[in-house]
Amino acid sequence: MTGGPEAATRLGICSVTFRRLDPDQVIAAVAGAGLECVEWGADRHVPAGDERAARRVREATEEAGLAVASYGSYYRAGVSDPEEFDAVLHSAVLLGAARIRIWAGTTGTYETPPERRRQIVEDTRRAAALAADAGVALAYEFHRNTLTDGADHALGLLDEVGVGGVDGVDGVHSYWQPPVDLPDAEALSGLDALIDRVAAVHAFSWWPGTTRLPLAAREEMWRAAFERLRAHRAGRAGAPLDVLLEFVPGDDEGILPREAATLRALVGR
Repeated sequence: MTGGPEAATRLGICSVTFRRLDPDQVIAAVAGAGLECVEWGADRHVPAGDERAARRVREATEEAGLAVASYGSYYRAGVSDPEEFDAVLHSAVLLGAARIRIWAGTTGTYETPPERRRQIVEDTRRAAALAADAGVALAYEFHRNTLTDGADHALGLLDEVGVGGVDGVDGVHSYWQPPVDLPDAEALSGLDALIDRVAAVHAFSWWPGTTRLPLAAREEMWRAAFERLRAHRAGRAGAPLDVLLEFVPGDDEGILPREAATLRALVGR
């Protein structure tokens, strides 16, 4: 990817940031804040299998000059009914999403029995093959209480799944976000370990626990994270890295312009 940070990243939000708003209101907030893309969530704005919603949201997003970053599904590999993925994939295609977010089960690495882990791996491979046929990539949510509950654990799972790479549509990748209550240095160390497999970033500042703070509250950590990501992707070909704001304080769309301005400054725009 060439041309500096603007060529390497797209800045946007996850629509779940504003679950209470309808899609048109989300689009207006994103466009008004000068962001570029939206990860549309399946829990409210684009339910899996709702063809009308997917088509309408895609049209409205594109008419506003925004891109569909991805489809934020709640498909739990190895746990959800496998047939549910058909509806997820169909909605992603209608939405124009090049990536679907999925989840690696429902329990952490140390709490997941070997048989369940095998089911998660096999179901991910199955879903990835179906998605690849449609030109769509998969990426795991990077999250506690799943098999991606740490950078080393996520890497181990991705290696076990063994499908594709960050630049291939048949790939299985990972999101990255700072784990809850992990100090900055440890969070950044995890990013260093996972960076080859990161397809998108969920950007927020929580501390302590899930207390929602302005993005600037962890400015040092985020600036360092974006420096790492920018350096890693410099000169590489492939899809842009999506950096998506998530869970702003108070779920308040009124502060989105401020949070977007902070994000642009931290990324180096």
